[in-house]
Amino acid sequence: MKTLGIFRHAKSDWHDARLRDFDRPLNKRGRKGAALMGLHIRDHAVGWKRVLASPAVRVTQTIELAGEAAGEIPPVTWDRRIYLASSATLLDLLREQSGDPQSIMLIGHNPGLEDLIFDLVPDDGTSPMRDVVEEKFPTAAYAVLELDIESWDEISEASGRLVHLTRPRDLDPELGPNALD
Repeated sequence: MKTLGIFRHAKSDWHDARLRDFDRPLNKRGRKGAALMGLHIRDHAVGWKRVLASPAVRVTQTIELAGEAAGEIPPVTWDRRIYLASSATLLDLLREQSGDPQSIMLIGHNPGLEDLIFDLVPDDGTSPMRDVVEEKFPTAAYAVLELDIESWDEISEASGRLVHLTRPRDLDPELGPNALD
């Protein structure tokens, strides 16, 4: 069995229309959410063996703030393919991981991360957490899947179980969808 973590970047700032999408930083709420989720991820104690992340500014800031709050910034492999990647691209990226780490965390963007959950977790009515993701996988959400595979090159659709899901609003209601920035 393998473990896959999925962490969406925190809420980004849309106020400077001159910035490219790739260069958008986090807003105030995003900075707070990233730090809070960093503590949660640390306390969840999976012990990620490999972290793969998009190099977009909002992702790098999410990792930095989450790591600072948790007291440790993990070594990260930056991969441009994760930026706005489809589920198919993310699956290909996971299949090519060498060294066969027990656990991998992906940090990136929607809709690819959300679609990856949908592809890996069967839609058979047995996962209430999957139903929550169908409503929305918001910014700074963190999910953990257990995969029924021996090596990453075996990852395929419907090979996983969603065993953990936390959104920032689950930890602080002020980070919910109706909160103001």
